[in-house]
Amino acid sequence: MTDNPQLPFPRRANTGKHRRKSPVSRRRVIIGGSAAAAATGLGLAGMASAGGSSGGAGAAGSAGGASGLGVCSLTAEVTEGPYALPGALIRNEISEDRPGFPVHYLLTVVDQSAGCAPLPDALVELWHADHLGEYSGFVGRNGHPGEDNGTFCRGGAVTDENGQVELVSIWPGHYTARAVHAHLRVHTDITPTGGSYTGGEIVHTGQLYFDPDTNDRVQAAGPYRENTTPETHLYDDGVYDGGGSASGLLTLTPLGGSPAEGYAATLTIGVNA
Repeated sequence: MTDNPQLPFPRRANTGKHRRKSPVSRRRVIIGGSAAAAATGLGLAGMASAGGSSGGAGAAGSAGGASGLGVCSLTAEVTEGPYALPGALIRNEISEDRPGFPVHYLLTVVDQSAGCAPLPDALVELWHADHLGEYSGFVGRNGHPGEDNGTFCRGGAVTDENGQVELVSIWPGHYTARAVHAHLRVHTDITPTGGSYTGGEIVHTGQLYFDPDTNDRVQAAGPYRENTTPETHLYDDGVYDGGGSASGLLTLTPLGGSPAEGYAATLTIGVNA
């Protein structure tokens, strides 16, 4: 990946709800929160104006892992949802021209089968709704018709040798029957091709969630307040199972004094690669 001035993180050079039932979906994964990121040496000193954090503060569940992380927590994958599309643009900034408050993701992928060692060269794909709750490729399905290029708020990047990937987007909007969330897939053995990729295997499919108190502040501000569809609280969501970071709840750090300045969002995701 090339350096991107929009990314707030320091670049490191060479150092029972809607569960999927297929055999692949039963692959177990480990997910840790901020404690796991710290344990793997992925410090967040580059986050400007870090005034605190919310959501996913540490990992829950069973300890273990030969690497000594001590925070690995097993969980099952969840559905990719109805708005997935094949293929993905490989890029760090995925929001395109959609308005909203910035979210700078620092996601770390580790391999459970290798003692929770960082997993390099894995494509981390992210997609989510825009500020009005609409997905590219499906605009109008959630009550807000408009132009649709099929690519906004979609994309991914390849992990470095630390298993780390940085992506920039906007805070997602909401739509009926779901809490605010983003979708995630981790692919291995891909071949980058013309800004996208071919081949590979999906080794994790999950969803990322946002602290509900912080989300309330975001959704009450412009441009999010233009969305008048009913909103579902995180703990009333039919997919999120209440497991905190083990269920995909991000650790959030403000990047300034107001929600409009954005947030850094961190999570460690473990897969059996």
